[in-house]
Amino acid sequence: MSGMAWVFVALLVFFVGAAAFTAIITPIRQNIRTVGIVAPARPKSFIGVNDFDTAEDGVGVTFDSVDAPDSPADKAGLVGGDIITSFDGQQIHDEDQMSDLMANTPIGKTVDVEYLRDGEKKTTKLTTISQQDFRRLTQQFDKRPEGRGQFGYDDGDADRVEVPGTKLHGVQLKRIRQSLPADLAGVKNGDIVVQFGDTPIRTPEEFLMRVRRALPYTTVNLTVYRDEQGKLSKIEIPVKMGKM
Repeated sequence: MSGMAWVFVALLVFFVGAAAFTAIITPIRQNIRTVGIVAPARPKSFIGVNDFDTAEDGVGVTFDSVDAPDSPADKAGLVGGDIITSFDGQQIHDEDQMSDLMANTPIGKTVDVEYLRDGEKKTTKLTTISQQDFRRLTQQFDKRPEGRGQFGYDDGDADRVEVPGTKLHGVQLKRIRQSLPADLAGVKNGDIVVQFGDTPIRTPEEFLMRVRRALPYTTVNLTVYRDEQGKLSKIEIPVKMGKM
């Protein structure tokens, strides 16, 4: 071939190669630009209750029960049915906001908590823990060598009700099982439980957790309201717990 022909071939090879190189490298550059660096998510804080729900009046959040002994909520004296209205200085409006706060509050931080119980404003402090610590507390309880307490009613067969003539809510028992601790102690169908030992009872879930947490064969003073011929009476009943 002539010199000009070689030059033409060389130019052709150069442009074809450049186009191929561009076709290969362009997507790689685009991927590099779009991937970026993603910061690791901050570990979420826990206080030891079941899922939060927005309160009925749309102000604050509530929960059904304290899930593990010695959790932050447990140590702070919270119980199922309480309505948290302020957490770490921030007014709480709904469950989404509370979830964000749990994600953004550092683990191990001590915070001020304002809450409502039976319409009364209360304050406490708690120190958040990690998910790992919360799971450890739950596992310790599940494997407790003493076992779980037995009361003698159908789990879940109870309703949250308002005690007539008061601002209190309690848990009305529907069916007491025969020849078990509650029956032997004199607890009746329809009794409204408002206190289990030193713990206020405001939800069926909290009552069930407190029953399970009670040490078998210990005696717990149960406070109930009972309708006796149309008259509401407040009664304290010592119950010797059984074992599951």
